[in-house]
Amino acid sequence: MSAYDFDTLVDRTGTSSAKWTYYGPDVLPFWVADMDFRAPPGLLAAVADRLDHGVLGYTMTPPELEAAFIDWLERRHGWKVVEDWLVWLPGVVPGLNLAGRAVGGGSLLIPAPVYFPFLAVPGHVDKAGIVVDLERTGGPGRERWVMDMDRFEANVRRDTGGFLLCNPQNPTGRVYGRDELEALVEFCLRHGLTLVSDEIHCDLILDPDVSHTCVACLAPELPTITLFGPNKSYNIPGLGVGVAVIPDADLRRAFLRARAGLIGPLSPLAYVAAQWAYSERTDWLPSLNGYLRANRDRLQEIVAGLSGVEMTHVEGTYLGWLDVRELDLDDPAGHFEGHGLGFSDGERFGGSGFQRFNFGCPRTMLEEGLARFVASVQNV
Repeated sequence: MSAYDFDTLVDRTGTSSAKWTYYGPDVLPFWVADMDFRAPPGLLAAVADRLDHGVLGYTMTPPELEAAFIDWLERRHGWKVVEDWLVWLPGVVPGLNLAGRAVGGGSLLIPAPVYFPFLAVPGHVDKAGIVVDLERTGGPGRERWVMDMDRFEANVRRDTGGFLLCNPQNPTGRVYGRDELEALVEFCLRHGLTLVSDEIHCDLILDPDVSHTCVACLAPELPTITLFGPNKSYNIPGLGVGVAVIPDADLRRAFLRARAGLIGPLSPLAYVAAQWAYSERTDWLPSLNGYLRANRDRLQEIVAGLSGVEMTHVEGTYLGWLDVRELDLDDPAGHFEGHGLGFSDGERFGGSGFQRFNFGCPRTMLEEGLARFVASVQNV
């Protein structure tokens, strides 16, 4: 039995929770990637101890945090990095936009569907965005999204300077295999692209036969910016902490120039929480992933029994990508909201006719959401 309580739905009323405030009180929120679990007790205790000190002044990045992160990255993902490569940030999204400024060229290549801030980066950094569709492959029950290198070859331009990757992939739940990433690395090297990789979900792997590969490990000669953070794995997105790993000195200087004057030191509480997360040796992650795996299986079971709805297999993250195009809805998001369900509309992710379902929640909430979903499909 798990030492962690994932079954209790914590009342977030009065906390200004974005997840629970965006929709009305009659709508169950399954949209933003924010789980409805309490953070690990040890992490909460570490933050409480820091609060008890009573002085929350400007704080430098603790050397202990950097050492813990470096150890975590090698221990869990086999990538040995050094302190000089690290740039701490208030999250992955600022890192994406700073990377867009640091990368040369006049255009960025972006596979989609993808977490919608990726699609906003080109406009923020005055570059063109080249959006290339991912491809669905595989048989029933194991259908998945893959990168089609021929499509990238057909769309890359002479002025393309960077490739924006999300792995594990949000919103599809795909965890790219080593062979796929090696092909991507070869493509980037051949076209002189900088590879920017958001790997914030790297510890949320649900299939025992799947593992995460840090793409930057595969070709040290390729300029890369890899973004990490404990926000998803430990459910602390509100604390705002992340880190960019940038081995190339020139690229790192460009990134730091882009950051100058915009981003200062992080909250002392964010530093403490991140240090605990990267130091922890508890069974939090195995327990969490086991619970999420069961939730995923339940969601896939229900979807498999519905006509007009499909869902590709989720290898990682706590996000289901529902294909509801066969329902032929004029306003999919509005239809589901009318049945008490708040999803993320796929159009924002570059996937019109899809809905993103966050199943990082207690089982009772999931079951109620699934009951409403079945009713919403039957009432088309």
